[in-house]
Amino acid sequence: MSWPALDADFLTASAETLGFNLGKPQPVAFAPDGTMLFRRTTARSRTAELFEIDARGAVKKLASADELLKGAEEKLSDADKARRERTRTATQGIVDVELSIDGSRVLVPLGERMFVVDRASGRATPVDAGGYPYDPHLSPDGTRIAYVLDGDLYVVSIAGGKPARLTTKPNADVEHGVAEFVAQEELDRTRGWWWSPDGAKIAYQRTDNAPVDQLYVADPLHPDQPPVPFRYPRAGRPNADVQLGIMAATGGATTWVSWDRAKYPYVADVDWPDHGPLTITVMDRDQDELLVLGVDDATGATRTLVSEHDDAWIDAPKGAPRWLDDGSGFLWMSERSGAWQLELRDPAGKLVKTLTDDKLGLRALAGVDTKAKIAWVIGSADPVRADVWTVPLDGGAPTQITSAPGVYFAAPSKHGELAFVFGEALDGKSLFEIVRSDGTKLADVPSVHEAPPWFPKPSYETIELAGRRYSTVIVRPRDFDPAKKYPVLLHVYGGPTARVVNAAARAYLMDQFYANAGFVVVLIDNRGTPNQGRAWSRAVLRDLITIPLTDQVDVLHALGGEHAELDLSRVGIFGWSFGGYLSAMAVLMRPDVFRCGIAGAPVTDWSLYDTAYTERYMKQPSENADGYAKTSAMTYAAKLERPLLVIHGLTDDNVHLANSLALVQAIVAGGHRADFVPLSSTHMVPDPKVRFAQEKLQIDFFREHLGPPP
Repeated sequence: MSWPALDADFLTASAETLGFNLGKPQPVAFAPDGTMLFRRTTARSRTAELFEIDARGAVKKLASADELLKGAEEKLSDADKARRERTRTATQGIVDVELSIDGSRVLVPLGERMFVVDRASGRATPVDAGGYPYDPHLSPDGTRIAYVLDGDLYVVSIAGGKPARLTTKPNADVEHGVAEFVAQEELDRTRGWWWSPDGAKIAYQRTDNAPVDQLYVADPLHPDQPPVPFRYPRAGRPNADVQLGIMAATGGATTWVSWDRAKYPYVADVDWPDHGPLTITVMDRDQDELLVLGVDDATGATRTLVSEHDDAWIDAPKGAPRWLDDGSGFLWMSERSGAWQLELRDPAGKLVKTLTDDKLGLRALAGVDTKAKIAWVIGSADPVRADVWTVPLDGGAPTQITSAPGVYFAAPSKHGELAFVFGEALDGKSLFEIVRSDGTKLADVPSVHEAPPWFPKPSYETIELAGRRYSTVIVRPRDFDPAKKYPVLLHVYGGPTARVVNAAARAYLMDQFYANAGFVVVLIDNRGTPNQGRAWSRAVLRDLITIPLTDQVDVLHALGGEHAELDLSRVGIFGWSFGGYLSAMAVLMRPDVFRCGIAGAPVTDWSLYDTAYTERYMKQPSENADGYAKTSAMTYAAKLERPLLVIHGLTDDNVHLANSLALVQAIVAGGHRADFVPLSSTHMVPDPKVRFAQEKLQIDFFREHLGPPP
């Protein structure tokens, strides 16, 4: 009896195509004439080019990095590399692109170079920034570019000339116009400065990093290169001091925005709408209080538009607040009822009406068409699905735009008349369409992604335990024999920000590969994961392991009772990031269930992870010392009984390598062995050769410790 042969051709193709995702169109913006700009790689290249498609479906290439740089190599600054890590951007070439409001020009930054491309003629004009421009953006009239250079703001005319410096930092600890680490990594805010709608002013963030611990990321594979320093605020330690200021786009004195920064240090969102005040969303450190503030840009004074409180924590809404084009009010999302609801509020923040009920399963606000009086939203009552809907602003039933079961998103135009609707269906099909706000399809946006040689066949099941409904997926081998008993691989994430059970077959390509190698793969969404209401997600308050691990074990046993092919005497567990943490803890705490585990890039002690994420769920160490000890892998490391493989990127600046090294050292100090594999990567593993080797290594590990074959 032997294990099935590995499908090496599939594994190679998957690694080289980023899981068969290269070649899919990525939206940039809509021009006023309805033309959509998008970027796209080829099927096996990570270098994106810029295209446009009109309402008839005609596609034209606008620019490529190779043409703009005339064959020269693009060079990125450390700051840009870090920013791409925060946004999980694995491609290169044309990545950060901006279309002027009138649709005539496109800004294309490429490392230390910036180009402005005229759409009509295709002519590209280089603009000298005087160094590596960070986060450049066109002025509303399209004639200037503002950007950050070495921690200060600059403005330069696209017609040429010397850049004008707007700010002067007093020392190396201060940055202007740059979002701090936790804003980028945990609050979904990557920008640190904003044009006013008329282009006369700029709002910007002043960040004093002096209080924040300075860590270093070194690459031992390149000992000739110095470590890269970066500011990383660990749980319970000081955060950066963040201020917001407003100044003329020509320079001069700064008007500082006034709010209770001591109580509300986090700036979760900033928006300067065409009609409405500069609007900021701030949160307290524990993230159980949130304020939406309107700013007087002349004085810096603020007034409260929305106030939210949650005894556990508040998840800042995705896409809100969103001001209407006529300035008559704004849209807000609130979870205070126990489920997300969309609200229409007047300019003073007073609730006008609630536009959706709990049954919609609202997830995000994507855009608004004020003229047609509809909002584009993402939601589904089924936690494994995500559909695109339009919601009438005058009240009434929402309209479902996507119909086939799947996971879909929408990127509307500036004024919401059109949207790029995209996603993956349950049957494996991909969707890339331009749709009007009335639901009319205008065009398919062509994709050149490579089709996998076969599609997964996930089996979706719902398990009911103690009155709760758990979503699960079982992936069996393609040559599955119901008469055999198979070793089980529990593939986990389990954390508060993501699910693993989704109505998109393509999501399970690698799980199918593992199943074909001689296993049955099981995925479960435990309490604490999103999309099942407030009570479900808040169940992990102050303890990120007990309920997730208990749910995973209980649901796995329930599945085993229904499916005889699951050999629960031979169970392995694996995951990455939070999933790596859950895997390590499962092996340490429940050796009676798990024969072995693989922990990829795990947080091993929450006091080592960043403030904004950790304290949202665990609160501060001084207030929850028992919780931090209970959830630390180091508490159980000396008791390791089962084989554990720890994998970590050497240059990971999200979950620092110190997490895995601390765990391995504690295990060894306890007289046990743990296998440790360092990768030449960050928190992502984009290199196809490294990815190939990693997946094969994991298969071999499970075969060794969960054998014999089925």
